[in-house]
Amino acid sequence: MTHEADRIMAAARDSLAVNRAGGYHRGSIGAGSARLKREHSVSKLKRIMVAVAAIVVAAMGFGLFVGALGFEGLFVTVLLMAITIGVLAKFPRIKVPTRANLATGSLQQNVARTELWLESQRPALPAPAVTLVDQIGVQLDGLGVQLRGLDENTPAAVSVRNLVTRDLPEIVSSYTQIPKHLRAQDSAGSTPDGQLAESLKSISREIDTVTRQLAEGALDELAVRTRYLDYKYGGAMDETAALPPPSAPDPALPPVSPTPLAPPPAEPSGPLGAIETPTKEL
Repeated sequence: MTHEADRIMAAARDSLAVNRAGGYHRGSIGAGSARLKREHSVSKLKRIMVAVAAIVVAAMGFGLFVGALGFEGLFVTVLLMAITIGVLAKFPRIKVPTRANLATGSLQQNVARTELWLESQRPALPAPAVTLVDQIGVQLDGLGVQLRGLDENTPAAVSVRNLVTRDLPEIVSSYTQIPKHLRAQDSAGSTPDGQLAESLKSISREIDTVTRQLAEGALDELAVRTRYLDYKYGGAMDETAALPPPSAPDPALPPVSPTPLAPPPAEPSGPLGAIETPTKEL
């Protein structure tokens, strides 16, 4: 009875935490899964438009070659259009990939399919694991960016594919196969919920490490560019660099030589400085 009560209380706490975080059925965990959903929605919209256009053409053909539709014919046409839109807007649902086909396609497609698969597993996960899955979705987006242009036959590409399409799904699938009433029970000093959280943390760290390793080229290029700018502009890039005083000359203007001063007047000769006056000749 005590174990059952503990299990119920743990489930209630998880449910409360998930509801506070926005519920299980939040938006996409990554850009890859969001893109797949968007493509599916566009496909459904195209099917709806084609079906509605077919109904309209059929109604016009009936009115031209058979007879006037009348009010009843117009009503049936509108009803068929409404039913068609309702059915095609709901079906077919987006096909969630299985673990068997996660590794098909390119590396970026592998990342997008794994994100979509993780979203489908969120309702079966405890609240801490849901938070970690959302975090991993963001990390997978960053990993997908670094995978652009990567040769898929290299050992690095094979390691990334195994990490994303094999190791990560195996951890989640191993947890979901455990009966719900046993997931919160302590076994060998840990619960399946705790083991799942620790395993997802390890996967998260590994994805971050792989992303950083793949981005080393871009990081090195950024460091070289930063050193170049610092060498080129020097202290100009420092926000604390002092501005020149207002009286300083403008370096954009040519230098102006100072105006020479006029020489002082000559001192009068003579010991007393008397002024000589011209003598008048007799």
